[in-house]
Amino acid sequence: MHSAAIEINPLRCNGKPVIAGTRIPVTVILDQLAEVGSVDGLLRKYPEVTKDQILAVLEYCHSIIEHSDLETVPA
Repeated sequence: MHSAAIEINPLRCNGKPVIAGTRIPVTVILDQLAEVGSVDGLLRKYPEVTKDQILAVLEYCHSIIEHSDLETVPA
């Protein structure tokens, strides 16, 4: 797991999870990944970000979802 690649610091980006050592929030990576549609496209748009960092963001989000109690809304 790449959890060390994500950090939460109340003094950086208002405590939002960011890629460690940067001010790039996890949400920006997710939004941009959705916009460009691929990891390769995201790497071209953000050359300062590595593939391992993008994978760390996805693993972090998976972990958050996996360990949360999501309420189901009846259909």
